Amino acid sequence: MSPIKASSRALIAIAGLAGAAGVALAAAASHAGGEALLRPASMICLVHAPAILALAALQDRLRLATVSAWLLVVGTLLFAGDLVSRHFVGSGLFAMAAPTGGMTLIAGWLVGTIGALLPQKSA
Repeated sequence: MSPIKASSRALIAIAGLAGAAGVALAAAASHAGGEALLRPASMICLVHAPAILALAALQDRLRLATVSAWLLVVGTLLFAGDLVSRHFVGSGLFAMAAPTGGMTLIAGWLVGTIGALLPQKSA
């Protein structure tokens, strides 16, 4: 069995943190208010954590998996981070952070789709 690459390990760790953040944000939205901002932030984290994990697992076989995964990481951080910042701080990360994050997430999914349509990486 080959060792896990550092890039895969980093993505797996980030996916775990995103999943944990998603659960914590869902709890905060349910128990401490914040349905309008924390619930969507939770959903973004919970949806993208397993996708990032899957892409990390496929890095050696699927073309563009690494690029797709990192786009999902950045998009999740920007989109969810902006919503969380708005809730707890009262202002977003920066102007257009959430839309930029959303577009980055869309790009990540499209890059993953393109990678799936390309020939498989050779072993």
